[in-house]
Amino acid sequence: MRIISASRRADIPAFQAEWFADCVNQGFVKWRNPFGGQELETSLLPEDVAAIVFWSKDYGPLLPHLPGLYERGYRFVFHFTITGLPNLFEPCVPPVETAIRLARLLADEYGREAVLWRYDPVLVSTITTPDYHRNRISELASALDGSCCRCYISFPTFYGKVERRLAGLRQQTGIECIKLPVEEKIALAHDLAQITASHGIEMLSCCGDYLVSDLIAKARCVDAELLLKLYPEREFALKHRGTREECGCFESVDIGTYGACKHGCIYCYANR
Repeated sequence: MRIISASRRADIPAFQAEWFADCVNQGFVKWRNPFGGQELETSLLPEDVAAIVFWSKDYGPLLPHLPGLYERGYRFVFHFTITGLPNLFEPCVPPVETAIRLARLLADEYGREAVLWRYDPVLVSTITTPDYHRNRISELASALDGSCCRCYISFPTFYGKVERRLAGLRQQTGIECIKLPVEEKIALAHDLAQITASHGIEMLSCCGDYLVSDLIAKARCVDAELLLKLYPEREFALKHRGTREECGCFESVDIGTYGACKHGCIYCYANR
């Protein structure tokens, strides 16, 4: 049995929910390896899938399919990115009030430990200062109190294509994204972790071991140990297989494809 990751590159729950449901009905999924380009096929038969790790900013389109999937024997957790950043940075993301409502619905139905809140990335700019993030995460943690147990953070990596987008943004609006020094990132992350802890939400650092401390744990976003805790009747291969430097994830099959997400987030590495 394998863990299916579906998927931060494509936001399958938001934009390909019907396609994914059709693949489940067919018993397999075809997907393109983003690194080599070859087309691959993976079984989605219930007896071959230990669990599904979903990633999304919008679970609305997937929500109607979940009861049927659960009844057929599929089990899942939900990485739910909720940052509340200005639309300038996330132009096609649903309103934060909608995301909060959906997160609560998922927690009520599948348990708060299955809802994995991502305040990711912590994008610092001339209009989203460190104090902005302290205030914003306080608002969101209060709204999500009782609906999740974990909050995953990372600071953005400014790849070349992201740099070009940010340069265009600066030229058009005068708004500049800021690369904080490491010491300031650590201080800000510590403050954010204190805020979430006051709501019973543990902070985890994704691919950023320099942030790990007594308040911030190393993230394993595909976490077989968590899945085993949630679904002890399942078998999970407890083998680490990170996808990039400092990634703590366990082994999984990621069926997402670059370029499929339509949220248009300016900081995204996965879209052109």
